[in-house]
Amino acid sequence: MAKKSKPTFYITTPIYYVNDVPHIGHAYTTIIADTLARFKKLAGYDVFFLTGTDEHGQKVEKAAVKKGLTPIELADRVVVRFKDLWQALRIEPDFFIRTTEAFHEQGVQKLFKKLLDKGDIYKGTYQGWYCVSNEHFLAEDVPLEKEGHKICPECNVKAAIVKESTYFFKLSAYQQPLLDFYERNPNFVRPQVRMNEVVSFVRGGLKDLSITRTTVKWGIPVPGDPAHSIYVWFDALHNYLTGIGYDWDLGRFEKYWPATVHLIGKDILRFHAIFWPAFLMAGGFSLPGCVFGHGWWLKDDTKMSKSKGNVLDPYIIINAFGPDPLRYFLLREIPIGNDGNFSHEGFVHRANSDLANDLGNLVHRTLTMVRSYFHGTLAERGEERENDRKIRQDFTGLKEIVYAHYDGTAVNRALEEIWAYINAVNKYLADNEPWKLAKDPGQRPRLARVLYQAAAAIRGVSYLLFPVMPASAQKVWEFLGEKEPIQSRLYSELDFDGLAVGQTMKEPTPLFPRVDLKEFLAEEAKREEAKQTAPSSSAKTEGIMDYISFDEFKKMDLRVALVLKAEKVEGALKLIKLQIDIGTEQRQIVAGIAETYKPEELVGKRLIVIVNLKPAVIRGIESQGMLLAAVLDDKAIIPFFEGDVPPGTKVK
Repeated sequence: MAKKSKPTFYITTPIYYVNDVPHIGHAYTTIIADTLARFKKLAGYDVFFLTGTDEHGQKVEKAAVKKGLTPIELADRVVVRFKDLWQALRIEPDFFIRTTEAFHEQGVQKLFKKLLDKGDIYKGTYQGWYCVSNEHFLAEDVPLEKEGHKICPECNVKAAIVKESTYFFKLSAYQQPLLDFYERNPNFVRPQVRMNEVVSFVRGGLKDLSITRTTVKWGIPVPGDPAHSIYVWFDALHNYLTGIGYDWDLGRFEKYWPATVHLIGKDILRFHAIFWPAFLMAGGFSLPGCVFGHGWWLKDDTKMSKSKGNVLDPYIIINAFGPDPLRYFLLREIPIGNDGNFSHEGFVHRANSDLANDLGNLVHRTLTMVRSYFHGTLAERGEERENDRKIRQDFTGLKEIVYAHYDGTAVNRALEEIWAYINAVNKYLADNEPWKLAKDPGQRPRLARVLYQAAAAIRGVSYLLFPVMPASAQKVWEFLGEKEPIQSRLYSELDFDGLAVGQTMKEPTPLFPRVDLKEFLAEEAKREEAKQTAPSSSAKTEGIMDYISFDEFKKMDLRVALVLKAEKVEGALKLIKLQIDIGTEQRQIVAGIAETYKPEELVGKRLIVIVNLKPAVIRGIESQGMLLAAVLDDKAIIPFFEGDVPPGTKVK
C-alpha cells in the first residue's frame, strides 16, 4: 500500500443528472465541497475533491428525446455547462467524472459480476410503483391517490406501475450489519437528525433491491446479460470508487479510499446512507467516514427544482456581483444542515453591508492611507499599546476558533466569527483616527503602528476567508504586496506579524461594488424574460414566430461602433468590457463574448450596437448599449464590418 506522507481528505459531491442545466441548488453543494477541500489543503492535508455527472437512466433518455438528441449528445452539451459554471464559481475539483466514461462502465460491470458470483445479486421479477424523476421504486406504504395512482413523496411526481425481469441486490441480508455499523459509528450520518432517520428506516425492515432494468436501454449493460441495464443508483454510487482509480489507478485508489465525506442533499440520503454502505460491505470495501446530508435552498418556501419552475440561475448573480458574494451568501446565511429560503433582498443586503461596507471599505481605506501617508511602504512601527495588542491577540484566538468551525463543517459559524473580528478592526481604526494622526509629524511612529495592525489584520482575515472567497482573498493578498499565493502557506504558518515591515502595498481597487436592489431585480427580470422567450438552440427554424411591425423595428437605433479598448471583466468567465466610439460620443458596454474572442482581437474592429437600449448594471459596471451577435452552441459570433465604415453610421 502506498505510503502516506500526510493525512488524506477525500470529499465528494453527488454526481449531477444531465437532463437539465445546473442551478443554484447544484452550485450550493459544490461550493461547500470546494470550500472544505480548500480549507483542508491549507491545513496540510493531501486532498482529493471529486465531482461529476450522472449520465445514464430513463430521465436522461427522455430529456434527450424531447430535445431531438441522442442521450450522449445531450450529456456532452450539459456537461460543458456544469464545468463552465464550476470555473465561473472558482470551484476546483481534482477530478470530474462522467459515468459514460469507459473506465467507470468497466469498473461497475466488474463490481456487479463480483457480487453476482458471491450470491449477493440474483435474478427475479419485480412489480412496483416506479418514479422516473428520482429513478427508484416507491415504498409500499406510500398511499394510493383517489385516481388510483401513487405520487412520489420526494419529488411530487406521478409514479407508474412497472413489472419486469430484474436482478436484485440482497439488501435484506445487510439490515443487521448496517445497524451494527451505525451503532459503532454514530457520526457516520450528519447532522444527527439525519442519522436518526436512517436508523429508523433500517429498523423498519429492508427488502431486496431491484438494480437492473430491461425497459431502459441507456445504461451500462449487465455483464453476460445485455438485455438488462444496470440500475442508475448502482451505477452512479460506484463513481466514488471509479473516480479515484478503482480498476484503473490502483495507487491512487489505495491512497484515498475510503472517502472522508460524501456531501449530499438530504433528498438522496437513503441511497448514500443505506444502499451505498450495503454495496460496499458486499464488495469487501472499507466504509466512508461520513455522509453529510445538507439542507435545501428554497424559493418561496419550496425546494428549487426545474419541474416546479422556481430554480435560480447562478449566472445572473455572478454577472452582477462576481462569484465570491454568491459563495459567501450561501455559506453564511444558514448552517449547512438546515434549509434556507433564498431572498434577493437578503442577498443584496449581505453583498452591500457585509462585503462592500464592512470588508471592502476596511481594505480600501486602510491601504489607501498606507499609500497616502507612507507611499505604500510602512515605516518602523511605534510601540504596541494595549488596544494594538488586543487586535493581535484576538486574531490568534480567531485563527483557532475558525479552524475548529471549518473542521466541523460549521462554515457559517466561521464566517460569523471572522465578521465579528472585521467589525472590531473597523472600530479600532475609528477609535485611533489615523487620519488625525497623519496631521502631526511627531505621531508618525504611532500612525505606522495603527496602520500596520489594521493591514496585518486584513492579511489574516483574507487568509481565513480564502476557502470561501478565493478570488477576493487572493486579490487582497496581492494588494498587501504578498508575492506568493495564499495557498502556498499552511494554516499553521499563518502569523499576525507575518506582514513584513517595509513591504510595498499596491493601490487597492474596490473589491465589492455596491449594487442597487431595484436595478438588480429589474436586470434579473429582464434576463429571465429573455431566457423564457428565446428560442431553444435545438429548435427548428420553421414554425410560429412573433411578428413586429416596421414602426416597432424603427424604434431600435442600430449603429456602427468602433472598438477603442477591450478588457476582461475581472472574476467573470464570459464578460468583456468594451470602450466604443459611436460617432457622436464614446461609451462602454459589457458583452458575454470572452469564450469566442480575446480582448486584443476586438480593438479596431467595427460592429453593430443598439445604442438606445436602457443602460444595465452588469458586475457593477454600467453597460450603455448592446452589440449584436449570432449565438451558436452558447458562443457569440459577431458580424464585423470590412472596410472603413465610419462610427455612428446607421444600420437599417
